[in-house]
Amino acid sequence: MAKTLYFDCFSGASGDMVLGALLDLGLPLDELRAALGSLAVDLGDLSADRVLRAGVSATKFRVGDAHVHEHADAHEHAHPHGPADAHDHPHAGAHTHEHSHAHTHRHSHSHAHSHHSLKSIAAAIRRSALSPAGKDRAIHLFERLAEAEAAIHAMPVEQVHLHEVGAVDSIVDIVGAVYGLEQVGANRILSSPLNVGGGTVRCAHGVFPVPAPATARLLQGVPVYAGEVQMELVTPTGALLVTGYADEFGPLPAMAIHQIGYGAGDRDVPAHPNVLRMFVGEAARHEPAHRVVEILCEIDDMNPQLFGPLMERLHAAGALDVFYAPVQMKKGRPGTLVTVLAQPADREKLSAILFTETTTIGVRYQEMTRECLDREVVPVETPVGAIRFKVARREGLVLNASPEFDDCARVAVEQGLPVKTVQAIAMKAWMDRRD
Repeated sequence: MAKTLYFDCFSGASGDMVLGALLDLGLPLDELRAALGSLAVDLGDLSADRVLRAGVSATKFRVGDAHVHEHADAHEHAHPHGPADAHDHPHAGAHTHEHSHAHTHRHSHSHAHSHHSLKSIAAAIRRSALSPAGKDRAIHLFERLAEAEAAIHAMPVEQVHLHEVGAVDSIVDIVGAVYGLEQVGANRILSSPLNVGGGTVRCAHGVFPVPAPATARLLQGVPVYAGEVQMELVTPTGALLVTGYADEFGPLPAMAIHQIGYGAGDRDVPAHPNVLRMFVGEAARHEPAHRVVEILCEIDDMNPQLFGPLMERLHAAGALDVFYAPVQMKKGRPGTLVTVLAQPADREKLSAILFTETTTIGVRYQEMTRECLDREVVPVETPVGAIRFKVARREGLVLNASPEFDDCARVAVEQGLPVKTVQAIAMKAWMDRRD
């Protein structure tokens, strides 16, 4: 069974929360220090301690002197590209006036505001003790962060001011997470949808709604939602790490949980544990295969001849299945329920086909988990010729086997036999073959 890691981002994610959760899972702090020390970059003091967040015990990872400020100070406006870690950065407190003085601030006067270029970061990673794959992954993450900043400011990557990318906190969080996740050794990494929080965040260029521009860019293509907590919960570094590692996003998968780690954000929010939770375990033997989306609409005013071409168009566009069912609609009118099953990524284009090819004025959809048997097509020799069988297995055990109808129909014409007779001959050949 595959070792699985699951990011539970019910309170968002930041770089120091990822490292805190990894330390909580058992990553030795001394080993993390040694791995980061191999960068030959002055990173300041690295420490970790246990804290409570809304009554939940978690590990808080800190960089530098870890001075705690209960009020906003002049450093609040020091980073021109927004917060490197809004869970514990002063910019996180700028979302509304009533909250602007309530957030704590992790920084070291001697280290936290030093910066490094993307080129120098890559060189430091190349000479580090990370594995070759880890070095490539870390450099790619920094490049992706720089590309996000470049896209926001409409400039080439090489011209981006690397205050965000090159801050010591970001180097520690990204390289440390790469090292720590390698030590976990998960074969598969998944994540929940990310709670981005709410309110606004102050950057040098103004006040933005949460998520901040860089965070929003990094979260493109993954499921997010806004929670009740009015503060920035997902930081650029957190978004970078979760989206850089997670292969799928959805509910907790079927798995046997062996370890649980809690990484703390800096602020203790009443009635809301400000933590990132990580589950590590083994995937269940009968784990559902993947997520699908179901798209539905009812139609009562369309020429029935159009349903045939519609099904063909939907299948050609990638639908996994399309089927129709009769329904009774308002005012007693008979109608047709159109159901389309598809990959979540294909939802938009399939919905567009429904709107353009039918008379519906609305569709609804929901994501769900689909479990499938292992399937293969097996040719079987029969007294009337070769006929393909669709064979379905679970853990190697054959549960279903049926002859392909098109083959049976073809052989029936060739042999002058009823189709049902060919089907019976084929099934006997299959049973004899198994014996």
